[in-house]
Amino acid sequence: MKRLIFLGNARVELRNFPEDARRQLGTELRRVQEGLEPFDWKPMTAVGAGVREIRVREASGAYRVLYVATLVEAVYVLHSFQKKTQATPKRDLDLATLRYRLLRQGRQ
Repeated sequence: MKRLIFLGNARVELRNFPEDARRQLGTELRRVQEGLEPFDWKPMTAVGAGVREIRVREASGAYRVLYVATLVEAVYVLHSFQKKTQATPKRDLDLATLRYRLLRQGRQ
């Protein structure tokens, strides 16, 4: 099973989600660590190659986790946020893109 590494404040943001959303996202991240696909995800090529978005909806809204699992050593959680509009806000995409770029640079 791969390690789970949170970048920036992604863990803090996830911990601030409602309990049901945290539980669902935790289950999905565990699946990723075990080499399985989450139940509800989509590729986020706008952020970078191999980046995916886990999607969870519960009573208080939609919650997202952007991660990359294509690297051998770990699953990296780039960003966690509550989605309040149909489109993913540019601010959230930009933050995940920056963290992904820094991760890739640090591995070279």
